[in-house]
Amino acid sequence: MSESSPLPPVRLTSEAELARDALAAPLLSRAARLARWAGPDTRVGAGGELVEEQLPGAADALGLTGDDAAATASEAWRVAVDTGLVEIVDEEEGTVAAGADLALLTSGAPQDVLGVWLTALETVLADASVPDLDDLVDAMDGGGQIDFSSLDWDPEAEAAFLDGVLGNLYLLTVSEGGAGESPVPLPALAASMIVPDDMGEPTNDVLEQVSDAMMRLDDQFRLLEPVGLVDFQPVDETLMADTDEESSAAADEADVSRYGMVRLTPLGLYGLRARLLESGLTAPAVGDLADKGADALLDGTAAFPPTAARAETEQWLARREPLAAARELLAAARGGDAGAPLRRLHCQQALSLVGLEAEPALREVLDDAELGGLARVWLSEHGAADVPPPSEAMIFWLTIDTIAAQLAAEGNSAELQGLVEGLAQQHGGFFAAAWRVDHPATPDVLEAMGRLHPDKKVAKEARKAAFKARSQQGG
Repeated sequence: MSESSPLPPVRLTSEAELARDALAAPLLSRAARLARWAGPDTRVGAGGELVEEQLPGAADALGLTGDDAAATASEAWRVAVDTGLVEIVDEEEGTVAAGADLALLTSGAPQDVLGVWLTALETVLADASVPDLDDLVDAMDGGGQIDFSSLDWDPEAEAAFLDGVLGNLYLLTVSEGGAGESPVPLPALAASMIVPDDMGEPTNDVLEQVSDAMMRLDDQFRLLEPVGLVDFQPVDETLMADTDEESSAAADEADVSRYGMVRLTPLGLYGLRARLLESGLTAPAVGDLADKGADALLDGTAAFPPTAARAETEQWLARREPLAAARELLAAARGGDAGAPLRRLHCQQALSLVGLEAEPALREVLDDAELGGLARVWLSEHGAADVPPPSEAMIFWLTIDTIAAQLAAEGNSAELQGLVEGLAQQHGGFFAAAWRVDHPATPDVLEAMGRLHPDKKVAKEARKAAFKARSQQGG
């Protein structure tokens, strides 16, 4: 995920819902139960971990059984300590007490609960970047010390890899036309980190790296699911077994879900966005602009995908009276700067969501050189009476403004090319008149029309008109 590219806005559920999800996450729930279970007889080691003889009691308090019960209880205890649900009273004696933050889970605001959960998330992410226990045992020398050099383990690289994977998963989830709420196949997520963008057919070496990364992610997502970050379907363990049955192999290839599927939960989206913001990236959320001015709304939604821009605008409008909102939008749409045409386009789109209560605001700008055209369009679309026809100068100005806005929003799109072709075909003297339009974007718009029009003769007319317009503006 590029640090320079703006991220699409994410739609988050309410903090109250997210806090409920956090409290229901198995790992935080267990940590809270152990914090309440701990008493005067509870003892911890030098690192704050429960002493071994108390792990069975902790597992029993959590209702855990089986081979992993002690390890699961140990993990929950570590989260309880790291999040402040448990405090070490005396390090030498190893005594503990309920931490100050334990009360936040029952009496704190949703934001307090989410703060505790974010700390738990950091603990789990750190654990997910550590080699598994079998690798640590294999790396232990005769004296019981771990030979880290034999692990081929770079803590910073491991953490960066997991951050990259989660960043890609976040981007896939929030991008318009991306995964959305659908799960992402684990091989695709691993490939997004390994396979170069410009590589056609991956080599065997690259495919082997993808396979290794996929299995590493399988282990990591198993750890991340209990904290509520993801919904995860692990890799089917039978795939790891050797088989000579070709039909089985063919079935495996057809059923990609057997290779693991992962989806960010609503809580996971919240958590990853918080981490992105903490790292200095701009990670907008729908609703961020609802309490800002119209200028911030029109500029801020300029980079939003259409669906997100509409959702943001609807939230902004919901907090305002229609007439006042329309006046504020129209005032913010004025200007001769490079971003003004796109602001006016977004203003027009926002006003399409406002009812007839806004009519007085639109009539007030009918004589405005910059806003009169869009005001007439709005009034006509809403069936208003007595809408004065636009002058020829206003029609040409609005045409230039509209094309400038579409260039800023979409670049040289097929839709814009169709508009350019239609204009040149319907108005034989278009370029003879267009270069005189008193709009800052006139030269650039005419140059773009010259690039986009497939007819060489028409394209040449457009370039000549652009030269005249630039000369007229002193460029």
